[in-house]
Amino acid sequence: MNPTKVSIVLLNWNGKYWLEKFLPSIITNSVGSKIVVADNGSTDDSIAWLKDNYPAIEIFKLKKNFGYAGGYAIVLKEIKTKYCILMNTDIEPAEGWLEPLLNMMEKDEAIAALQPKILSYQNKEKFDYAGAAGGFIDLLGIPFCRGRILDVLEVDNGQYDDDKEIFWASGACLMVRMNDYHFVGGLDKDYFAHMEEIDLCWRFHRAKKKVMYCGKSIVFHVNGGTLRSGSPKKHYLNFRNSLYTLFKNLPPKKLFVTIFLRLVQDGLAGLKMVLKGDVTMLWLIFKAHISFYLHIPDLLKKRKACKLPYENEQIANLTLQKNIIWLRYFKKYKTFKEIEKIWRSELRYNV
Repeated sequence: MNPTKVSIVLLNWNGKYWLEKFLPSIITNSVGSKIVVADNGSTDDSIAWLKDNYPAIEIFKLKKNFGYAGGYAIVLKEIKTKYCILMNTDIEPAEGWLEPLLNMMEKDEAIAALQPKILSYQNKEKFDYAGAAGGFIDLLGIPFCRGRILDVLEVDNGQYDDDKEIFWASGACLMVRMNDYHFVGGLDKDYFAHMEEIDLCWRFHRAKKKVMYCGKSIVFHVNGGTLRSGSPKKHYLNFRNSLYTLFKNLPPKKLFVTIFLRLVQDGLAGLKMVLKGDVTMLWLIFKAHISFYLHIPDLLKKRKACKLPYENEQIANLTLQKNIIWLRYFKKYKTFKEIEKIWRSELRYNV
């Protein structure tokens, strides 16, 4: 492997524990790549530990915690390699994980981004929540994955060992072609964290580039390692940033109807939480919506600044024109294969 082709950028924030645990395997299993640590204003001694134990690793020190989107948005401007892999510090790559990713990129110039198979570190027989075997969205922008339908994680039985075009690739381990990344505007720093990779991949599709899943590459991810899964901040950012993404990328004729229906769905979700006694979730949804409304002027500027076309056949084919919440909780579908079956028979899915 040409060492100048791939940079692996680990975004660190007070993550000495994860660096100690996984950096050795990242180095061992990523021979030929350049490893970079971008530090988001850590206050622990992770940077001192890095300098003492891995002095050859390049470190970008940021003044404060800019989040996933902001931290990477700043540091990726300095990356000069042809490809970059954005990798969480709580990931353990399997032996031989890197070569299949690089081979896919090298063989097809149309590929702008791809992800490996992401399995759970805690239960290595199951897919991980953050990306599983590649992501899609439904008609209201709700994300789901091959191997993970909302709250249900599938066991990995080799059913997704293929290479597949997908709608979005997980930010937990995301390989991008840097010229395409810069062409579409890169990560939106205003997201802070969560959903920013969906926004980025949506713009790749608008530019008629491919986003792919590589089943021959495997990594293991600690679910909730860098931000615990039940974190109120995580729920808030997911609701807010999902609305950001829809507003930025939907075609004008679908924009207001889709946003309205999504707001209704979020409101019903909040009501359900209240009936369960969880008033906190209702507050988080309300707070996310208020933030979205306040940022509409900024979002309008971003829509105007992005010159990419809103619609093409590729986007239509990769968007489930049904409601994934309805399919999961009312139709009781629990696997992607069940979703795929009706997608192929009733809808436009043909990739």
